[in-house]
Amino acid sequence: MSAMTNEYRHIPVLLAECIEELHLKTQQTFVDATLGGAGHSIEVAKRLGTDGTLIGIDQDEVALRAARQKLESLPESERPHLKLLRGNFGDLDDLLLEAEVPGIDCILFDLGVSSVQIDTPSRGFSFKENGPLDMRMDSGKHTLTAAEVINTYNAADLTRVIRNNSDEKWASRIAEFIVKARQHEPIETSEQLVEIIKAAIPASARRAGGHPAKRTFQALRIEVNSELDVLKRGLDAAVRWLNPGGYLVVISYHSLEDRIVKDTFHAFANRCTCPSDFPVCMCGKEPVLEIVTRKPILPTEEEIERNPRARSAKLRVARKL
Repeated sequence: MSAMTNEYRHIPVLLAECIEELHLKTQQTFVDATLGGAGHSIEVAKRLGTDGTLIGIDQDEVALRAARQKLESLPESERPHLKLLRGNFGDLDDLLLEAEVPGIDCILFDLGVSSVQIDTPSRGFSFKENGPLDMRMDSGKHTLTAAEVINTYNAADLTRVIRNNSDEKWASRIAEFIVKARQHEPIETSEQLVEIIKAAIPASARRAGGHPAKRTFQALRIEVNSELDVLKRGLDAAVRWLNPGGYLVVISYHSLEDRIVKDTFHAFANRCTCPSDFPVCMCGKEPVLEIVTRKPILPTEEEIERNPRARSAKLRVARKL
């Protein structure tokens, strides 16, 4: 167990900025929708006090156990009521009903996949380690694996998945190479897939910009776990559960997630659906959110140096009206 706990010590991203933007007060109810190693939650707990409530959500049993251990080892004077729930933030409605809270005061989504999950070879997330092509965040709930996507989707669907989920400009060529390769034998390991992707991307393009398989692996992970639909559902539920004046803070790591966060914030901030030439609003749809960050908050150079995973992070904040 201690080895696992050590693995869950990944550094929380934009920690000081998150704490500032959550506007925490004692006795509040805070939700960490992506608990992970509890890096953010440990600092939040200290500010909620013994009358506050901290609800932590994660779909990984090991992460929950490690987080509980850390949070319960805080001095009693810094320990809020803890409710740690196993699940996915896409089911936030059900989870908050289970937690039996009337509403929440602040919620944090840190959308970075736990580095522990990515680094566990048997989960097949990593293009650096050889393992079976699984990529399910919660194998109990999801049935579709990355191997099934790779071996059963036709070339057009593979192209769509890779292009839409990662902006990979060689998507159609990669899809073509996958379809050709699987005619000889099924593609079952991350190593096989990496070799196919390398063959598909011209050498001159491979030399620039990170590992050639990175984008395709991201695209498959998003497809297998329906990540973008789940994010949309989770954000919509968060807005409903927030008490007036409550804060919604989201850290995203790629442009697709950031776009969903931005669009959701705008949809709730500009509810009026009347034509622009109406002199007064007739639809009566009042704004629900105020956007606090017109532009996302980005990590400092020092933070990126300390923690390379922060490089692509963007923090957006909205307040419930």
